[in-house]
Amino acid sequence: MSLAQQFAAYSQWRSQLAEAVANFRQWLMDQELSDAQSELRLSQLLERLKEDRLNVAFVAEFSRGKSELINGIFFAEYGNRILPSSAGRTTMCPTELLYSPGKAPGIELLPIQTRHSNTSISEFKRFPEEWQIVPLDIGSAEAMQSALRQVSEVTRVSPEEARNLGFDVGGESEAGLFHAGEDGQVEIPRWRHAVINFPHPLLKQGLVILDTPGLNAIGTEPELTLSLLPNAHAVLFILAADTGVTQSDLSIWQEHIDTGNSKRGRMVVLNKIDGLWDELKTEAEIEAEIAKQVRSCASILNLKESQIFPVSAQKGLVAKINGDEELLARSRLPILETALSEELIPAKQDIVRDNTEGEFNDIYLRARDLLESRLAGLREQLAELTELRGKNKGVVEYMMGKVRSEKEEFEAGLQHYYAVRSVFSALTNKLFAHLGLDALRSLTHETREAMLEAAFSKHLSDAMQGFFSVTRGNLEKSREEVEEIRSMMEAVYKRLAVEYGLKLPAPAAFSLMRYEKELARLQAWCDTHLNTPLSLLTHEKKNITQKFFEEVALQVRKAFERANRDAENWLKAIMAPMETQVREHQIHLKRRLESIKRIHQATDTLEDRIGELEGMEAELLAQIQSLENIASALRGLLQPQAADQEALAA
Repeated sequence: MSLAQQFAAYSQWRSQLAEAVANFRQWLMDQELSDAQSELRLSQLLERLKEDRLNVAFVAEFSRGKSELINGIFFAEYGNRILPSSAGRTTMCPTELLYSPGKAPGIELLPIQTRHSNTSISEFKRFPEEWQIVPLDIGSAEAMQSALRQVSEVTRVSPEEARNLGFDVGGESEAGLFHAGEDGQVEIPRWRHAVINFPHPLLKQGLVILDTPGLNAIGTEPELTLSLLPNAHAVLFILAADTGVTQSDLSIWQEHIDTGNSKRGRMVVLNKIDGLWDELKTEAEIEAEIAKQVRSCASILNLKESQIFPVSAQKGLVAKINGDEELLARSRLPILETALSEELIPAKQDIVRDNTEGEFNDIYLRARDLLESRLAGLREQLAELTELRGKNKGVVEYMMGKVRSEKEEFEAGLQHYYAVRSVFSALTNKLFAHLGLDALRSLTHETREAMLEAAFSKHLSDAMQGFFSVTRGNLEKSREEVEEIRSMMEAVYKRLAVEYGLKLPAPAAFSLMRYEKELARLQAWCDTHLNTPLSLLTHEKKNITQKFFEEVALQVRKAFERANRDAENWLKAIMAPMETQVREHQIHLKRRLESIKRIHQATDTLEDRIGELEGMEAELLAQIQSLENIASALRGLLQPQAADQEALAA
């Protein structure tokens, strides 16, 4: 299947999965098995499925053909180039192509001057008034071309202003592309970031395309490497077939793509192979030359040759527009599209499947345990009442006394339960004293003061190191508090199971490892880009401080915000089963006592009550079967072959 067909099949599978989760949520509500925690978790899961995005980033130095490759893969049906693509620099700022149903088609442009503030691109996305909006006429390819050329716009500023905005003016490296002209001014991008809202069929289904400029822009916009690129589900790194891997290409690869994280979804495209097509050479000679470049690139980038995809984006685009199947095959673009679909869609599906399965299983098990607890209690009542058949009033009184004694004993034992809640609350407060955002805000303020007051480079370096040292320590202390809470709850669960027969699963586990790894990644980036002897000596203290807080500290805060949300959800999830089972056991004891009282007072006949309970037993068994049917249907969608079957059906 093509990328479009496979993505459509994935979108259909995701919609069916969301529908199954919504049905499960409604069933829990109808059966009065839902609670605030389950409702919140299922609502959040449905929101994630609804907002699910598939992020594909195109990364390369300028003039490698990124925009043409995007045109060839995604926009050929428009019969022309949609993104600007010509010799030299075209995409001057990072550009996101996506679809937001609530907005009219258009281009949102963030002025380059916003770099003067200590605010990241993601923060600016919360304030629409900071962006300039250009309407997009989707009915005309020419009008769209004209509007989209704005991402290529430049402006001229003084060298000092360019440096203040983060550009490497007059640098000796390939990244130093900004030089003063005859008028003493420097040409820089007019825009810092662009978001194109476009109702393309794939974008409507959740695809997000990120088109990045060259090394200089990546270096001056750290959010690309700290957030946007690491969060991309696929990164296509584009090289030119005639030049192979240049020094600046290698710098981008080593610093921003091959960072030691998972290699899944990282692909290298050797573009412009049509430049090697030579009428004076045989097809075999041309193939040998392309194969030689592939081997060279694979060796330099330390990849398998199968991970390098030689293509001609330009010829592929022309072939699609003209319906030239022979030229399309020669461009090798379909091979790349197939590899992209086979790599990208399954990887994304695995993430969605794992997240959905984890949430569903937790809530399903709680509902199942609750129903089985009710069934066990009801059968206990039935057994008691069945034993009373033919017994005299004294036996009934004895049974009533026995149940009353059990009820009083359980309620006396609840004092321990309330004490556990008190200890749980104290441990929770200790956890958030380390993990909470108040502590991080205080640390951030102290670090900013220390960096601004630093008299020497060493003081500046020590302040950055100290920031990470304290945050790592806070995560370590938080991990210890999490383990103490889990151990305490495990002991309480076991005690309730032994003393009162409550059916409680092992407490859910919670790990902060992902946040520890994220912190290590951010510190590694800081240590190679900001906290280096060269950077500390060649950049002003103000610029280093601004970049540290604008990007690094901001990403640390985001990680801690996610950790706080996850910890809060875990704390609710670990307490909820105990609260539910304690409440159910109280209700069960109360009902047992009331049943025997009614029989003792002769307000009901024994046989009527037994018949009533047998009817309730049948209802509970039907509920359990209904739950199993829902679970079976949803798990069927979560099987790896489910999307493949949907694709074949399509």
